[in-house]
Amino acid sequence: MTLEFTGERFVPGTPGAIAYEHIHRYALARRFAQGKRVLDAACGEGYGAAQLAQVARSVCGVDISAESIVHAQARYGDIAHLRFVNASVAALPLDDASVDVVVSFETIEHLPAADQPRMLAEFARVLTDDGLLVISSPNRRRYSDERDYHNPFHLHELYRDDLQRLLDVCLPATRWLHQVPIMASAVLTEDHASAAELWIGDDRHVDAAPALDGMYYIVIAARSEAALPEALPGVSLFHDREQSELARFEATQRDVLRLDALVRERDASLAAQSGHIRHLEELVAYRERIVEERDAQLAALNATLVQQQEQLAALDASAKATQARVDGLMASLSNAEARVAEAQEDMRRIDAAIAAQERIIAYRESLRWWLQLPWVRAHSWWQRMVRS
Repeated sequence: MTLEFTGERFVPGTPGAIAYEHIHRYALARRFAQGKRVLDAACGEGYGAAQLAQVARSVCGVDISAESIVHAQARYGDIAHLRFVNASVAALPLDDASVDVVVSFETIEHLPAADQPRMLAEFARVLTDDGLLVISSPNRRRYSDERDYHNPFHLHELYRDDLQRLLDVCLPATRWLHQVPIMASAVLTEDHASAAELWIGDDRHVDAAPALDGMYYIVIAARSEAALPEALPGVSLFHDREQSELARFEATQRDVLRLDALVRERDASLAAQSGHIRHLEELVAYRERIVEERDAQLAALNATLVQQQEQLAALDASAKATQARVDGLMASLSNAEARVAEAQEDMRRIDAAIAAQERIIAYRESLRWWLQLPWVRAHSWWQRMVRS
């Protein structure tokens, strides 16, 4: 599990002055933690509690962030005499007078003003009568006012007098140290161990710095030992009054932060644009699917239309054939009707002929016919004779 550096808590591996500031504080606290029961209040990622556990009798790291506690247990849980607890520094799950040293670095400013006295009261409660609190807090005048800077994770920063008044309630005896980030030239004696406290290390381990091999040598030489100075300062630091290098460095840091913010904005914009592009691509894919489905439907409809047109053409051909047959039948009917009319006319002629024959027969069967028959035969014979 890896914690992301958000600016609220220091995470090992974060470069820059913040690493020096945080690691140096824990290196300083080690001198007070030797063989003691130690509470690291707001332990964060856990690297500081792990450093203190190297010299302390026991260390308990407390943090309100469950995520940080899970990370600390996973990363440092195998260190002897070290445990981590998820709790608020304003309500510590520890017995009264159970701790020799409370370490609380860059914690108080992250609490609302109303909770700051509660936190210090809890520290006093768990400390033994001769216990020590090692606490740090940003100097509001220099940290925020002079730099016109606002840390969004700081809920209530303190001036020196504010912090002193809070401590006076339960832990009034104080010795003040000042941690000052500077850009400077350092001149150190070759054997600095007895004259200065210098540390070297990282978030996992801190040691006393070995004798330095400087960028430049400065030699004090004389004919005799007696001519040399009796004492030299263990550490000599120099920086210009305006701290121009620090100002330049901070300006660079501000530019880096500004550029980082711009990069984050750009990344967010790109992410939004990428999301918009993905959305458009999804819409295009959806449109293409709709078009494909529509084309398939149109193809099916066209096939159905062709089939129906073929069926209609077949029906038309069938209708035409039927009409031709009807026309033929009508012509046949007309012919039949004409033949019937002719037959009827023939029937009338036959009927008339039969009627005439019947009248002739009736006439010939009458007495008058028999009386006139000789005359008719003679007349007929005479007519044949005349014609011949």
